[in-house]
Amino acid sequence: MTVPSRDELYAVLGARHTPLVRDTIGRARIGIAGLGGLGSNVAMMLARAGVTDMVIADLDTVDMSNINRQNYYLDQIGTAKTDATEELLKKINPYLLIEKHHVRLDRTNIKSIFGRCDIVCEAFDIPSEKATLMNVLFEECPDVRVVSGSGMAGFGRSNEITTKKLFDDHYICGDGIDMEDVIGGLMSPRVSICAGHMANAVITILMKGEM
Repeated sequence: MTVPSRDELYAVLGARHTPLVRDTIGRARIGIAGLGGLGSNVAMMLARAGVTDMVIADLDTVDMSNINRQNYYLDQIGTAKTDATEELLKKINPYLLIEKHHVRLDRTNIKSIFGRCDIVCEAFDIPSEKATLMNVLFEECPDVRVVSGSGMAGFGRSNEITTKKLFDDHYICGDGIDMEDVIGGLMSPRVSICAGHMANAVITILMKGEM
Protein backbone atom coordinates (compact mmCIF):
# COMPACT_ATOMS: atom_id res chain seq x y z
CA MET A 1 0.00 0.00 0.00
CA THR A 2 1.22 3.50 -0.83
CA VAL A 3 1.51 5.77 2.19
CA PRO A 4 -0.54 8.94 1.66
CA SER A 5 1.30 12.24 1.53
CA ARG A 6 1.18 14.59 4.50
CA ASP A 7 -1.22 16.89 2.66
CA GLU A 8 -3.50 14.00 1.75
CA LEU A 9 -3.61 12.70 5.31
CA TYR A 10 -4.31 16.10 6.84
CA ALA A 11 -6.95 16.86 4.21
CA VAL A 12 -8.85 13.77 5.32
CA LEU A 13 -8.53 14.84 8.98
CA GLY A 14 -9.90 18.24 8.01
CA ALA A 15 -12.83 16.62 6.24
CA ARG A 16 -13.58 14.45 9.26
CA HIS A 17 -13.10 17.02 12.03
CA THR A 18 -13.41 20.35 10.14
CA PRO A 19 -10.30 22.38 9.25
CA LEU A 20 -10.66 24.47 12.44
CA VAL A 21 -10.46 21.42 14.71
CA ARG A 22 -7.68 19.86 12.64
CA ASP A 23 -5.56 23.02 12.68
CA THR A 24 -6.14 23.77 16.37
CA ILE A 25 -5.26 20.27 17.48
CA GLY A 26 -2.39 20.14 15.01
CA ARG A 27 -0.73 23.25 16.47
CA ALA A 28 -0.61 21.83 20.01
CA ARG A 29 2.37 20.23 21.68
CA ILE A 30 1.22 17.46 24.03
CA GLY A 31 3.34 15.74 26.66
CA ILE A 32 2.67 12.25 28.01
CA ALA A 33 4.41 11.27 31.25
CA GLY A 34 4.24 7.51 31.58
CA LEU A 35 3.50 5.09 28.76
CA GLY A 36 1.63 2.34 30.58
CA GLY A 37 -2.04 1.49 30.34
CA LEU A 38 -3.15 5.09 30.33
CA GLY A 39 -0.30 6.85 28.58
CA SER A 40 0.18 4.41 25.71
CA ASN A 41 -3.53 4.46 24.91
CA VAL A 42 -3.84 8.23 25.29
CA ALA A 43 -0.97 8.66 22.83
CA MET A 44 -2.68 6.39 20.30
CA MET A 45 -6.01 8.20 20.62
CA LEU A 46 -4.44 11.64 20.28
CA ALA A 47 -2.45 10.58 17.22
CA ARG A 48 -5.66 9.36 15.58
CA ALA A 49 -7.41 12.61 16.55
CA GLY A 50 -4.79 14.71 14.77
CA VAL A 51 -2.21 15.74 17.37
CA THR A 52 1.02 16.11 15.40
CA ASP A 53 3.58 17.02 18.07
CA MET A 54 4.15 14.85 21.16
CA VAL A 55 6.71 14.61 23.93
CA ILE A 56 6.71 11.14 25.49
CA ALA A 57 8.66 9.93 28.51
CA ASP A 58 8.99 6.60 30.31
CA LEU A 59 11.87 4.56 31.76
CA ASP A 60 10.34 1.09 31.32
CA THR A 61 10.47 -1.56 28.62
CA VAL A 62 7.51 -3.54 27.33
CA ASP A 63 6.81 -6.62 29.47
CA MET A 64 4.51 -9.57 28.80
CA SER A 65 2.34 -8.46 31.73
CA ASN A 66 1.63 -5.19 29.89
CA ILE A 67 -0.13 -6.83 26.94
CA ASN A 68 -3.50 -7.20 28.71
CA ARG A 69 -4.14 -3.43 28.77
CA GLN A 70 -1.36 -1.40 27.21
CA ASN A 71 -1.03 -0.36 23.56
CA TYR A 72 1.77 -2.79 22.72
CA TYR A 73 2.23 -6.15 20.98
CA LEU A 74 4.07 -9.38 21.76
CA ASP A 75 6.83 -8.68 19.25
CA GLN A 76 7.66 -5.49 21.17
CA ILE A 77 8.47 -7.24 24.46
CA GLY A 78 11.85 -6.03 25.69
CA THR A 79 11.64 -2.80 23.67
CA ALA A 80 11.77 0.55 25.45
CA LYS A 81 8.22 1.84 25.75
CA THR A 82 9.28 5.13 24.18
CA ASP A 83 10.57 3.28 21.10
CA ALA A 84 7.57 0.94 20.95
CA THR A 85 5.14 3.85 21.23
CA GLU A 86 6.95 5.79 18.52
CA GLU A 87 6.83 2.76 16.22
CA LEU A 88 3.07 2.36 16.62
CA LEU A 89 2.25 6.06 16.40
CA LYS A 90 4.25 6.37 13.18
CA LYS A 91 2.02 3.68 11.69
CA ILE A 92 -0.94 5.94 12.39
CA ASN A 93 0.77 9.13 11.22
CA PRO A 94 4.27 8.86 9.74
CA TYR A 95 4.56 12.67 9.83
CA LEU A 96 4.02 12.90 13.59
CA LEU A 97 6.75 14.77 15.46
CA ILE A 98 7.82 12.71 18.49
CA GLU A 99 10.35 13.80 21.09
CA LYS A 100 11.06 10.80 23.30
CA HIS A 101 12.85 10.49 26.64
CA HIS A 102 13.78 7.07 28.00
CA VAL A 103 14.49 8.44 31.47
CA ARG A 104 13.14 8.50 35.00
CA LEU A 105 11.29 11.78 35.48
CA ASP A 106 12.25 13.77 38.55
CA ARG A 107 12.61 17.36 39.72
CA THR A 108 15.83 17.78 37.75
CA ASN A 109 14.40 17.09 34.28
CA ILE A 110 10.62 17.56 34.26
CA LYS A 111 10.74 21.23 33.32
CA SER A 112 13.28 20.76 30.54
CA ILE A 113 11.28 17.88 29.04
CA PHE A 114 7.72 19.20 29.36
CA GLY A 115 8.11 22.94 29.89
CA ARG A 116 7.22 23.84 26.28
CA CYS A 117 4.10 21.67 26.12
CA ASP A 118 0.59 23.09 26.03
CA ILE A 119 -0.84 20.16 27.98
CA VAL A 120 0.81 17.28 29.84
CA CYS A 121 -0.99 14.00 30.51
CA GLU A 122 0.09 12.53 33.84
CA ALA A 123 -0.15 8.75 33.53
CA PHE A 124 1.94 7.39 36.40
CA ASP A 125 1.06 4.51 38.71
CA ILE A 126 3.04 5.61 41.78
CA PRO A 127 1.48 8.42 43.88
CA SER A 128 4.83 9.99 44.76
CA GLU A 129 5.77 10.24 41.08
CA LYS A 130 2.38 11.78 40.29
CA ALA A 131 2.88 14.37 43.03
CA THR A 132 6.41 15.26 41.91
CA LEU A 133 5.37 15.76 38.29
CA MET A 134 2.38 17.92 39.11
CA ASN A 135 4.23 19.98 41.72
CA VAL A 136 7.04 20.81 39.30
CA LEU A 137 4.64 21.66 36.49
CA PHE A 138 2.43 23.86 38.69
CA GLU A 139 5.40 25.61 40.34
CA GLU A 140 7.79 25.99 37.41
CA CYS A 141 5.64 25.73 34.27
CA PRO A 142 2.58 27.91 34.96
CA ASP A 143 1.45 27.92 31.31
CA VAL A 144 1.25 24.13 31.11
CA ARG A 145 -2.10 22.51 31.82
CA VAL A 146 -2.29 19.02 33.29
CA VAL A 147 -4.68 16.14 32.67
CA SER A 148 -4.16 13.32 35.16
CA GLY A 149 -5.58 9.85 35.65
CA SER A 150 -6.54 8.22 38.94
CA GLY A 151 -8.58 5.09 39.53
CA MET A 152 -9.61 2.77 36.71
CA ALA A 153 -9.02 -0.76 38.05
CA GLY A 154 -11.34 -3.75 37.94
CA PHE A 155 -14.36 -4.26 35.70
CA GLY A 156 -17.90 -2.93 35.44
CA ARG A 157 -18.90 0.44 36.90
CA SER A 158 -18.09 2.13 33.58
CA ASN A 159 -20.06 5.29 34.33
CA GLU A 160 -18.17 5.87 37.57
CA ILE A 161 -15.18 7.01 35.52
CA THR A 162 -15.54 10.74 35.02
CA THR A 163 -13.60 13.88 34.14
CA LYS A 164 -13.44 16.62 36.76
CA LYS A 165 -11.98 20.10 36.51
CA LEU A 166 -10.10 20.80 39.73
CA PHE A 167 -8.54 24.10 38.72
CA ASP A 168 -8.19 26.10 35.52
CA ASP A 169 -4.96 24.24 34.78
CA HIS A 170 -5.75 20.77 36.17
CA TYR A 171 -8.25 18.10 35.15
CA ILE A 172 -8.47 14.60 36.64
CA CYS A 173 -10.00 11.52 35.03
CA GLY A 174 -10.98 8.28 36.77
CA ASP A 175 -13.13 7.01 39.60
CA GLY A 176 -10.74 7.86 42.43
CA ILE A 177 -10.92 4.36 43.91
CA ASP A 178 -7.66 2.81 45.09
CA MET A 179 -6.66 -0.25 43.05
CA GLU A 180 -6.18 -2.27 46.26
CA ASP A 181 -9.90 -1.93 46.98
CA VAL A 182 -11.00 -3.33 43.60
CA ILE A 183 -11.36 -6.95 42.47
CA GLY A 184 -9.92 -7.78 39.06
CA GLY A 185 -6.74 -5.74 38.89
CA LEU A 186 -6.03 -3.59 35.87
CA MET A 187 -7.94 -4.64 32.76
CA SER A 188 -8.15 -3.15 29.31
CA PRO A 189 -11.81 -2.00 29.21
CA ARG A 190 -11.80 0.34 32.21
CA VAL A 191 -8.22 1.47 31.59
CA SER A 192 -9.19 2.34 28.02
CA ILE A 193 -12.29 4.21 29.20
CA CYS A 194 -10.14 6.34 31.50
CA ALA A 195 -7.58 6.88 28.73
CA GLY A 196 -10.45 7.98 26.49
CA HIS A 197 -11.53 10.50 29.12
CA MET A 198 -7.98 11.88 29.25
CA ALA A 199 -7.64 12.15 25.46
CA ASN A 200 -11.07 13.76 25.24
CA ALA A 201 -10.12 16.24 27.96
CA VAL A 202 -7.01 17.23 26.00
CA ILE A 203 -9.03 17.87 22.85
CA THR A 204 -11.73 19.74 24.74
CA ILE A 205 -9.19 22.00 26.43
CA LEU A 206 -7.53 22.75 23.11
CA MET A 207 -10.89 23.62 21.57
CA LYS A 208 -11.73 25.70 24.68
CA GLY A 209 -14.83 23.64 25.39
CA GLU A 210 -16.46 23.09 28.76
CA MET A 211 -15.88 19.81 30.57
